[in-house]
Amino acid sequence: MSIHHFTLIVDGADLQDDAFIDALFEAGCADATVGRTGGIQYLDFDREAPTRTEAIRSAVTDVKRVDGVHVVRIATAEPHPAYT
Repeated sequence: MSIHHFTLIVDGADLQDDAFIDALFEAGCADATVGRTGGIQYLDFDREAPTRTEAIRSAVTDVKRVDGVHVVRIATAEPHPAYT
């Protein structure tokens, strides 16, 4: 399996709060870094999965397990191999 890097933009609860960081960890998001820039909250993932699609799908599913947090969109994905 490969490690896939992507960022999910999220809305809802203040993810900087320790309780939500713990809830994300418990929901399966131990491979995410929580951040905020310009008032926009995000989760930056390095997720192991057979495909990028499966990595993103599983991360969204895990985030949905946390009450008060909603995925808005995928902000970034892995660069095309031609550009690395």
